[in-house]
Amino acid sequence: MGRRGKPLQRLGSSRSEQRRFLIYCEGECTEDQYFKGLKHELKSLPVTICLGGDHGEPKSLVRSAIRHKERAAQSAADRHTPYDEVWCVVDVEAPTPHPSLDEAVQLARRAGVNMALSNPCFELWLLLHFKDVSAYQTSASVQTALERAADCGYTVRRKHLDYAKLRGSDGARHAKAKGRAESLRMGTEVGHRANPWTDVDILVELLRRGKVGP
Repeated sequence: MGRRGKPLQRLGSSRSEQRRFLIYCEGECTEDQYFKGLKHELKSLPVTICLGGDHGEPKSLVRSAIRHKERAAQSAADRHTPYDEVWCVVDVEAPTPHPSLDEAVQLARRAGVNMALSNPCFELWLLLHFKDVSAYQTSASVQTALERAADCGYTVRRKHLDYAKLRGSDGARHAKAKGRAESLRMGTEVGHRANPWTDVDILVELLRRGKVGP
């Protein structure tokens, strides 16, 4: 009976609304430039990218994302609208993971915040656009390999990223990176504790599809 008074709902039934994403990064250069480049490529998808927390401290980053998630509905800057997806992009680091990483993962899970993790660091996801990586890596070794192997404007000292060059003219590099990341995950049962390992591709695929779920 109650549904009969809402015929206007049919108007939007043929097309689902785009999902709103909030992404918190700890990297001031590479991660920020990557997701801003991806946002520009996707154009219409509502994505907010923020830097938060203390650099290299995952628990602080997760707390910043949670606070933002909780205030979004009352915030003019967020259009007084909650986010459908909230993500933190975090480095596991190697050879020594940050001591608060496990606490950060648990805190995010309790708050409904997703985490995109890379072991040892986010640059691994970028490197997978250009080559297979299977041997153990430190953050320094991945960053050096990215500078040597990739034509994407990246240097260890500058940590600048040219997203257009990373993407390539046909966008095929993303598919290769996704396949390589999936292979790394299939080869282990210990999740992000494995090295090398990343699931950033899951977040990127969600952004490309504009909806929740794997």
